[in-house]
Amino acid sequence: MSDTSRRPRKPGKPYRRPKKDPVRVLAFEALRAVDERDAYANLVLPPLLRKAREKEGPERFDGRDAALATELVYGTLRRQGTYDAVVSACVDRPLREVDPPVLDVLSLGAHQLLGTRIPTHAAVSATVELARVVLGDGRAKFVNAVLRKVAQHDLDGWLERVAPPYDDDPEDHLAVVHSHPRWVVSALWDSLGGGRAGIEELLAADNERPEVTLVARPGRATADELLAEEAAVPGRWSPYAVRLTEGGEPGAIQAVREGRAGVQDEGSQLVALALADAPLDGPDEKWLDACAGPGGKAALLAALAAERGATLLASERQTHRAGLVAKALHGNPGPYQVIAADGTRPPWRPGTFDRVLVDVPCTGLGALRRRPEARWRRRPEDLDGFAPLQRALLRTALESVRVGGVVGYATCSPLLAETRAVVADLLKQFPHAELIDARPLLPGVPDLGDGPDIQLWPHLHGTDAMYLALFRRTA
Repeated sequence: MSDTSRRPRKPGKPYRRPKKDPVRVLAFEALRAVDERDAYANLVLPPLLRKAREKEGPERFDGRDAALATELVYGTLRRQGTYDAVVSACVDRPLREVDPPVLDVLSLGAHQLLGTRIPTHAAVSATVELARVVLGDGRAKFVNAVLRKVAQHDLDGWLERVAPPYDDDPEDHLAVVHSHPRWVVSALWDSLGGGRAGIEELLAADNERPEVTLVARPGRATADELLAEEAAVPGRWSPYAVRLTEGGEPGAIQAVREGRAGVQDEGSQLVALALADAPLDGPDEKWLDACAGPGGKAALLAALAAERGATLLASERQTHRAGLVAKALHGNPGPYQVIAADGTRPPWRPGTFDRVLVDVPCTGLGALRRRPEARWRRRPEDLDGFAPLQRALLRTALESVRVGGVVGYATCSPLLAETRAVVADLLKQFPHAELIDARPLLPGVPDLGDGPDIQLWPHLHGTDAMYLALFRRTA
C-alpha cells in the first residue's frame, strides 16, 4: 500500500494518479538490476528493450524511446561518482543512509539535469513523476526537494563546488570530475606513465559511448558485405572490422544473425590477428584458445585457422560459457573442437600446439566504456585475487606450446599488476621463453609505445584497453 492512502487529502485537491513514463520506468528497472543483482547493463538492457518493442499500445517503444532509455542507463552509470558527489551536497544525511531505490531515482534525475539537453523543468517533473510511480508520494517529495537543489547549477558549476582543486589533490580531483574511483585513477595513471593530459583524455574516453563494432569472420563474411549496411564505415585498424556510426541494431543484420559476423571490439580483433600473424618456426597446424569464453576471439581465430588448414581447440572452464563458444564457432568452415576444461590443469599434453592464446580473467577495467558499472564494483584487493590465476594460466600456456611456437598473453585491463608484472614474473619462472616484438604485427596502428608488448587505449586507438604480450618458446 502506498503512503498516499495514509495521508489526508487536502479539500478541493483530489488525488492525482501518477503518470507512468515507460522509458524512465525501464531505465529505473535496469539500474535496480545492476544494483541489486550485480548484473551488467549490457546484459540486462537488451532484453528489457526487446520486450518493450514487442508491447502493444502506448507503452510500446520506438527507436527514440530505446535510445533515450539507453542514454539514461549508461549515462547514469558512467557518471555515478560525479552525481553521488552532487547529490551528497544536496541532502542532509550520508548517502549510505539514502535508500538505494531512492538514490537510483536521484541519479537518473541528476543525469537528466547535468548530462543531457532535457530542459530543467522537464527533467525535474519527469523524475518526480517516476518517483511517485516507483517510490510513492512521500519519497517523491524528497526527490523533488533534492533535484531542485541540483538544478541550481550546471555540471561545471557543481564540479567547482564538489571536486577538490587539482593542485591540492590531483587524484581525488580527477576521480570526481571524471567519475572513477580514486584507486582506479591512480592505477591507470601508473599504466600511462604520468602526465595530466593523457590521464584526463583516458578518463574522458571511458565516459564516452562506444560505437558498435562488427567483425566479418574470414571465409564466412566480408567487410564489404557489412559495409552495405546503413551508417556502416570501415574499422580503423582491423581489415575485418566495420563500425556502425549511429548505433544500430546488430541483430537486424543478416550476417550477424547467421553467425557469419559478430559484435567484437576492434582491440579484441587486433589481439587475435597479431597472434595469428606472429612468425613461427616449424609447422602451423594446431591452435589453442585456452580461455575461450564467450567465444569472440575464438570465432575469429577459428576462421583464420581454417584458411590455413589449421585446427583450433577452444577450451573454456565454465560449461555454460563453453556453450557460448560452441555457438560462436558453429558453422566455421574448417575443423575445430570446443571443450570444457580447466586451463591450469589441461587434458592435453605439453608441447601440443603451435599457437596458443590465453586471454586471462581480469578486472576488466579496460572496457569501462562498455561496462561502466565495473569501475564501482572492483576493489584494489581484486588484483591480488586474479594474480595467481593469471600466472598459472600463462605458465600452462607456455608449457602447452611446442618449441618454436608462440603464445599470446592478453587481458582487457591496462593495469600494470595484470599486464607487465605478470609477464615479468613468468619470464623469470620460465627461462625457455622470449618476448616477440608485437608492434610490427599491427601495421598502421600508431602509439604502440616502446614494445615489445602492446597496450591499446580508448583515447588513442578508439578500442578497449587491450594488452598483448607475445612469447616464443625457445627450448
